[in-house]
Amino acid sequence: MATLRAFINNPVGSETTHFWGLPPIGSSSLQDWLDMNKPPEMTSDNMIAAMCVYSGLFMRFAWMVQPRNYLLLACDASNETVQVYQLSRWVKAQK
Repeated sequence: MATLRAFINNPVGSETTHFWGLPPIGSSSLQDWLDMNKPPEMTSDNMIAAMCVYSGLFMRFAWMVQPRNYLLLACDASNETVQVYQLSRWVKAQK
C-alpha cells in the first residue's frame, strides 16, 4: 500500500502529464513504425510535416519541464526519427 501511495504522490506519478502523456505518444510511434512498410505514395506530406513539428515541440517541452520527463523525451525522439524517415521516403518517391 505504501508503494502505491508513493507512486500516486510522486511528482511524475499517475496524476500528471508525465504519466498520461506517454500512452498516446508511444502508440503513435508504434503505428508509425508499422507504417514504414507501406508505399510512400500513401503518406501525407502535410501530416508528416505536422508530426515532425509536433514531435520537435514536445521534445523541447519534455526537456524543459521540471522534473525532466525522459520517457516523454524518448517517445518524442522516436516519433521524430520515424517521421523524418517517412518524410525522406516521400521526397524520394516524388522524384
